[in-house]
Amino acid sequence: MSIEGSEYRGFLARRRERIGKGWHKFSRNPLSIVGLTAVLLIIFLAVFAPYVAPYPKHAGKFVNFAEASQPPSWKYPFGTDVVGRDVLSRILFGYRFSLVMAVIVLALVVPPGVVLGLIAGYLKGKWIDTIIMRITDIFLSIPPLVLALAIASILTPNLFNSMIAVSLMWWPWYCRLVYGITSSLRNEFFVQAADVIGAGKGHILVREILPNCISPIFTKMSLDVGWVILLGASLSFVGLGAQPPKPGLGTMVADGMKYLPDQWWTAIFPAIAILIVVLAFNLLGDGLRDLLTAEEV
Repeated sequence: MSIEGSEYRGFLARRRERIGKGWHKFSRNPLSIVGLTAVLLIIFLAVFAPYVAPYPKHAGKFVNFAEASQPPSWKYPFGTDVVGRDVLSRILFGYRFSLVMAVIVLALVVPPGVVLGLIAGYLKGKWIDTIIMRITDIFLSIPPLVLALAIASILTPNLFNSMIAVSLMWWPWYCRLVYGITSSLRNEFFVQAADVIGAGKGHILVREILPNCISPIFTKMSLDVGWVILLGASLSFVGLGAQPPKPGLGTMVADGMKYLPDQWWTAIFPAIAILIVVLAFNLLGDGLRDLLTAEEV
């Protein structure tokens, strides 16, 4: 019993050491800290938007023509749009819709992409590998935005269908990533040893190969959040995403462009909001890559 206890304590000590090294490497990169801080702030603002937004009612069906097209001021820091809605409040709620979209899209695309990549990589050279990877190659050969626009244009324009459109074109990237890792691990000694002792294919894929894919998957997910938000904003920009009066960031930019340059704030501030969230998640993703790489060493 004492031996098992000492082994467990040794495991925890090694784990803490790896985490400490990873955090040290992460914290030494100022841009990673900036990205982490910005992401946490954006998540906080999105989650508590009804409480921190100056005018929460402006995120829905609201008009106030008496204060329409007001420039930035102490009362309205980001100004108001053509119907008198506070731009800052709508941006905060726009962050909420963008983050919800990113979370749901990744939840939809990661599991099938990982499963298909594991199966195709482990059965490399067989007919099922050929079918899965050729379908994957077909999807990857089409520019993501073009494919998402084509799918979204067929469906009814709304936030849910824009998530479906993005999901249908995003899974191949995870399939290709996991396929490459699995293909390189399938002939390793620990996989062959598991096969020799009679472990089933499911056990080998889930217990032996999948844990080695977790770090690259999480790194890609953190980087993809920004790109999914950007793609969702692009769909909203052309009218295929969140529909008015919902405050989609892309929709706000598209509506504000009609009044440039006189009412510049209605387009510039939402565009800056998109820039900040995409940049923040990219910086965080770079830091997580360093963190997870250090843990593997």
